[in-house]
Amino acid sequence: MGIDPSIGLQLWYLGKETLKDLLGNGIFNADGEIWKYQRKLASHEFNSKSLRKFVENVVNVELCDRLIPILTMSASQKTVVDIQDLLQRFAFDNICMVAYGYDPAYLLPSFPEAKFANAFEEVVRISSERFNSLAPFIWKLKRILNVGSEKKLKVCAAQIRDMAKEMIKQKKEKSTSFSSDDLLSRFLISSYEQQNNMHGEEFITDIVISFILAGRDTTSAALTWFFWLISKNPQVEEEILKEIAKTTTTYCSSTYDEVKDMAYTHASLCESMRLYPPVPIDTKEAMQDDILPDGTFVKKGTRISYHPYAMGRVEDIWGKDWQDFRPERWLQRDVKTGNWKFVPKDPFLYPVFQAGPRVCLGKEMSFLQMKKVVAGVLWRFRVVPVVDKGEEPELIAYLTTKVKDGLMVRIEERTNSQGTVEERKKPNIGG
Repeated sequence: MGIDPSIGLQLWYLGKETLKDLLGNGIFNADGEIWKYQRKLASHEFNSKSLRKFVENVVNVELCDRLIPILTMSASQKTVVDIQDLLQRFAFDNICMVAYGYDPAYLLPSFPEAKFANAFEEVVRISSERFNSLAPFIWKLKRILNVGSEKKLKVCAAQIRDMAKEMIKQKKEKSTSFSSDDLLSRFLISSYEQQNNMHGEEFITDIVISFILAGRDTTSAALTWFFWLISKNPQVEEEILKEIAKTTTTYCSSTYDEVKDMAYTHASLCESMRLYPPVPIDTKEAMQDDILPDGTFVKKGTRISYHPYAMGRVEDIWGKDWQDFRPERWLQRDVKTGNWKFVPKDPFLYPVFQAGPRVCLGKEMSFLQMKKVVAGVLWRFRVVPVVDKGEEPELIAYLTTKVKDGLMVRIEERTNSQGTVEERKKPNIGG
């Protein structure tokens, strides 16, 4: 059962202490007036057309100049690659450019190590262990003693924050770098315009690091499971290919206006995230006594967990065919045109992007990114998992859902009776 939005239950993230080392008082780790102020500021920026255009350009460059060439090389050399790793590198480059205007160049054919990315990986892994700990006093004791994993987390979090502060310093010293495109520039501009005390260096560091954490693994996790699911459901892949052929003009730099109309692809991504939500569980804490819609009394201080992973498998919500990967459950036919029309679900029943006041600000940005990747990759390639017959990837739940040991795949150039990808300008795949 979802949580009714009408109840006066004020909730906050349980992870406040768990993620304090990295996020400080960033938007995903704050409540009260600090959260309200950050939410208002971030909401204004995320709703701007200029940021959407900047994100679109960043994704195009990363897709066309890095991801597609690597997949092309893999296809020609018939090598096996870890699509999860590629997508994580892709997402990390993207979010760093959007957040800081900084390109870590993590997605290259040499698969380089990146200090910033590795530090994030360690912090996420150790923080996940904190969340899953049955005896939290153990990690708290290790933190006090500064030993083991807690010492490692402290070092890595300090590396991330130091690098973030250095970027802020450089942008402040070179005012011409205030391009107003990346989030850091936008927040710095806002700080000068408003002269608000909340806009100190620590505040800006906290909020920008928060967005990197949010964008780093969520889209890559969603896309990894998406490629696995469509490999098992070729009829869904065929419908997506038909839609790509109808709506996009180039395999690489599809525009926002093109991908926003890809209803079937959008539904397929939603269906994939129903079964494998990027964030499998979330926990809040009641800040006052209240009563849930079913009459359950909730005492102040009570922790409430909801499981998007489990909720996506509830028969009462999704029907007897909940196990099936069926994008059509999100669609209706337009009576006039006969085209598919996407029909969203109640966010409190499908809380993949949360709901209510804390609904994900980057939702539209993430769909833009994912649909551009799907269109760009599937137009040219088949993504074929390398698994034994009947074998399923093993899910591991850190702060996001991942495939244990990665998802190894073969990349195959897509051809049909109309010729190679290079030969066809506007394919009519499956038509």
